Amino acid sequence: MLCTLELRVFCCQIDIDKTELTEKGKPTVTAKSADEQINTNGSKPKSKLPRKGKYGSNTLSVHGGDNRARAHQSIPMPIIQTATYAFADTADLINFMQHKSWGDGVVGREEYGRYGNPTVQAVESKVAALEGAGDAVLFSSGMAAITSLLLASLPTGTHIVMTGDCYRRTRQFCITFLKRLGIETTIVETGDYEALEAAIQPKRTRFIMSESPTNPYLRCVDLERIAEIAKRHRVQTIIDSTFGTSINQLPLDYGIDYVTHSATKYLGGHHDLLAGVVAGRKDRIAALRDARGVLGGIVDPQNAYLLERGLKTLGLRVKQQNQSAQRVAEYLETHPQIERVWYPGLASHPDHEVAVKQMIGFGGVVSFEVRGTLEETSNFIDALEIPYIAPSLGGVDSLIEQPALMSFFEKTEEERLELGIKGNLVRFAIGVEDTDDLISDLEQALKVLTK
Repeated sequence: MLCTLELRVFCCQIDIDKTELTEKGKPTVTAKSADEQINTNGSKPKSKLPRKGKYGSNTLSVHGGDNRARAHQSIPMPIIQTATYAFADTADLINFMQHKSWGDGVVGREEYGRYGNPTVQAVESKVAALEGAGDAVLFSSGMAAITSLLLASLPTGTHIVMTGDCYRRTRQFCITFLKRLGIETTIVETGDYEALEAAIQPKRTRFIMSESPTNPYLRCVDLERIAEIAKRHRVQTIIDSTFGTSINQLPLDYGIDYVTHSATKYLGGHHDLLAGVVAGRKDRIAALRDARGVLGGIVDPQNAYLLERGLKTLGLRVKQQNQSAQRVAEYLETHPQIERVWYPGLASHPDHEVAVKQMIGFGGVVSFEVRGTLEETSNFIDALEIPYIAPSLGGVDSLIEQPALMSFFEKTEEERLELGIKGNLVRFAIGVEDTDDLISDLEQALKVLTK
C-alpha cells in the first residue's frame, strides 16, 4: 500500500489549474495581489510579497475556500459528528464506489469517517486558499502531519536532508524512527546552502526539509534558493511554516513543494486544540489523503470546527502579534539586562534580509538571552505577571519559557550547549494583549536581575 502511495506522490504529473472550482462552478475565494498588500506596520513592502489573487489575508481567513453550502443554511460550518455515512440505496452505493475507483470521488460524499468529514474538509479548503495551494489535508497534530507525509513518501533506501534547527521531535523521528526503516537523514547547518547541496545524494535523496522561521532562534531559510537547489537535483522540498504562518509567508509561491503547519499554534490560535496540516499540489495531497486513511492520523470534527473558527481571525491576530513582537524585540535589544535578541524583524538578526524578502511580518515569537544564570533567568520569568509559563505559541495568550528547562530538561548542560540551548535563553510567544502592557511587564520583571 505504501509503495503505491509513494508512486502517486512522486510520479503523478497532473497539471493543476491554480483556480479551483466548487461543485457549484464558482471559484473559491483567492488571495490579493502583491502590489495591493501592505506590511503589517502599515508601510509598503520593501520587496515582492508572497500574496497573489483578488482578496487580502483577512478576507481569506474568513471566506477562503468557502462554497457556502451549509446544512440548514447555517453561516459557520456545522460539526458533522458521525463515524460513518449512510447510502440511500444500492444504486447510490454503486455510484459512489464507481466514482471513487475512477479517482474523482463524489463532492461532499464519504463512506467512513477515517476517509473524510465535511467539517474537516471545510478547514482543508480554507487552509488551501490561504496557502495558495491546490489542496490541503488535515491531521490530528503537527507531528501526525509530517510523519504521515514522510512515511507515505519514503521507501527503504532513500535519504533526506534536514536543516539543524528543525523541530526537535521532527529530528528525533527522522534520526531514530526512519533509520529503523532504512531511511537516512543528513543534518546541515541552517543557512549553509553549499553544505545543503553537497549533502544531496543522487538517486537517493527525496526531500530537503526545513522550518522557516526556526525554533527557537527564528532562523529564516531562503525559500527561493532552496527550491532552486532542489529542482536542479530533482528533489522535493518541505517547509514547516508554523512560525511563518499563512499570513506572513507563502512558501509554495517560491517553488516549495509541501508546506506544513502545526495548526495547534497560530492557525487555531486559542491553545484549545491539536491539529496539523499539509498543503501542496492537488494530486500529491490526494495521495497523502489516501495515506491518512491508512495511517489513521485523523482529526476529530469538533477540533476541526474549533480550528475553522480560529482561522477566521488569523489575519487579525497575526497582525497584532507581528506589531507587538517587533516593538518588544526593539525594546529588549536596548535593555542593559539583555545580552542578545533573536527576531527576524531586527537588522541584527542574521537572516533579516532573507526575512524581509519573503515575509510581510515576522511573527509573534521573540527569543532572547538574559544577562544572568539559568537560575536568575528563572527568577525573571517568575516575576512576569501576564504570560503563562507554558510550551507552545501562536495563541491569544502570551506564553513564556526557558527552553533549557521546558524542552531540554533531560539533557545535561553540556548536551544543551552542543544544541545551542543556553540556560539564559528565553522564548517569548506573544499573544494579542496590549503591547504597552507587555513591555511594562517585561520592564518590572527585568528589575529582579539588578537586585
